[in-house]
Amino acid sequence: MSAQRRSYESGHKPKYLVVVDDSAEWDRAVYYASRRAIRVGGGIVMLRVVEPEDRNQEWLGIAEVIRAEAYEGADAALDRASGRANGIAAITPERIIREGDPLEQILDVIEKDLDISMLVLAASGGPEGPGPIITTLAKTAGNFPIPVTIVPGTLTDDAIDALS
Repeated sequence: MSAQRRSYESGHKPKYLVVVDDSAEWDRAVYYASRRAIRVGGGIVMLRVVEPEDRNQEWLGIAEVIRAEAYEGADAALDRASGRANGIAAITPERIIREGDPLEQILDVIEKDLDISMLVLAASGGPEGPGPIITTLAKTAGNFPIPVTIVPGTLTDDAIDALS
C-alpha cells in the first residue's frame, strides 16, 4: 500500500505528474496539467523515461554513447515540455529523467514524492490504441496509488480550457 498523500497539508501543494514521451499527444497532457495546476495553486512534475541500453562489455563504449544521446534527447524533450507549461501557466515544472521500465519508474516517482496527487497522461486517438503506458496501466488501474487522468489527444486547447 502506498503512503498517505500530503498534497493538501500545510506547507505542501498538489502536483500533477506528466510523462513526456515521443508521442504526438504529450502536449495535451502538459496543457491539461498546467491548466489544473494554475487553478489549484499546484505544481507539475515532468518525467521522461529512457530505455536502458544493453551493457554488453564488448560494446560498452558504444552503449555509453547511445545512453548519453538518450539523456540529451530526454533533456531536450523536457525543455520543450517545460517551456510549454511555463507559457501556459507561468509554472516551472520539476524535471525528472529516469532509466528503466516506464510504469515502474512512474510508480517510484509517485512513491517518493507524497505531494503528487494525480498522474496525467494523453491518449492517442489513432487505430494503434491509446499508447503503451495507458494500455499497461489499464491492467493495474484498480491498484494504482493515485487518480489517473487520461486526456484525449484530439482535444483542442479551447476544449481543455473548458474542462480544466
